[in-house]
Amino acid sequence: MKHYHFSPIACAAMISTAFAQAPATFEQGVTLKASDLLPAASLHGPSYRVRDLVVTDGYMAHFQIDSDFGTFEAIGVPQAKRRMVEAEAIRTLVETSKGDLFAEGLKRSIEQPIDAVKNIVKNPVESVKEAPKTVVHFFTKAGSAIGRAAGKISDRARSDEPEPSAAEVGSSIGNAAKNAAGFDKAKLATAKQLGVDPYSDNARLQDEMDKVTWAFFAGGLPLRVGAAVASAGVAVAATNMVGVPEDTYSLTQAEMALRDGRSLAAMQITDEDIKTFQLYGPLSTTRRHLITLSLEALPKVIGRGRIIQQANACETPEQADFLIAALAILVERQRSGAADYVSLEVLGRLPGAMNAKGELEVPAPVDYVTWTEQVAGFTQRDDLGTPPKVLVHTGTLSAAAAAGLTASGWKKITVAYPSR
Repeated sequence: MKHYHFSPIACAAMISTAFAQAPATFEQGVTLKASDLLPAASLHGPSYRVRDLVVTDGYMAHFQIDSDFGTFEAIGVPQAKRRMVEAEAIRTLVETSKGDLFAEGLKRSIEQPIDAVKNIVKNPVESVKEAPKTVVHFFTKAGSAIGRAAGKISDRARSDEPEPSAAEVGSSIGNAAKNAAGFDKAKLATAKQLGVDPYSDNARLQDEMDKVTWAFFAGGLPLRVGAAVASAGVAVAATNMVGVPEDTYSLTQAEMALRDGRSLAAMQITDEDIKTFQLYGPLSTTRRHLITLSLEALPKVIGRGRIIQQANACETPEQADFLIAALAILVERQRSGAADYVSLEVLGRLPGAMNAKGELEVPAPVDYVTWTEQVAGFTQRDDLGTPPKVLVHTGTLSAAAAAGLTASGWKKITVAYPSR
């Protein structure tokens, strides 16, 4: 599974040409041991192994995780944890698909499908035609980047590209059937049993969840995914590890969009910003919900609409995840009483918050920060204003980075990685 290595929004935000006197020699990203960043016991599982050496880009660690299902790449500790859980979930699904109950469900889904899917099975051509509507919905009227994506879809529809393969047609039929038959609820149950994000961008995980869930659901059999049912504690532990809110498993995608849309409207977020937020590609259903929950947890703080606009500007899943983790840091400090925020700020592309003491806190969910020209430039950015500044960071600062921040007048607070 390939991921493109875009630097997180921290990298884009920490650029400036001016920097204060601090360490004279700039550093490069360093190579660390995986055990420097993750518990040693978690680096090996029945289906995966995290490679020992991990490169950093000045802010984030780039992990490579070898599994029985290919090599997964992960940017940052939280994503690495998710990929490890997902590797084990894929193994469970693959083993389930080899069992007798799965075979029976698959047979029954063809020979004796439940009433809800009979019409779709009998009319596959019409089902294929309906499938693209759901996709196009996510690319309408949501800014220039989305417009370009929608244009590409339209171009393909008008092009002379070859007809889709049987596998692609089967996938389209399945998608249409699943949506019409309430398959989404069954898939949420599968994800919950496995303790994974039902809207994960792990393509192999999604394929296996679709295949296994469909056989049980369409065949009218009770859903049983491997050993997860026998040991609910495993799923709970995994869910906590990947940071999926519990209600993600109880509301369908449409129900979640309605729930979060109403919440944002109550915050006085504009209709246009809400529509863009709910349609934008890198923001999966889970990501949108996490952002909404964070803003709900800051009810007296002004400027929440700025964060939605910032979320709408994210261009990659990694950027969105960085924003989500940064908000989670602020929420945790507010809940614990470590801070009392009065406003949320957008600092270029970074989120920030002004506390009641008049300090500007900048959350930085990073892994290992080295003293680079970009970091030095960040410490002297004139658009951050004159208030005292606090970097609230996860991970580790190199000695030079810590010294440079101090020399530039920054206070530093180290916090744990947010639980979600």
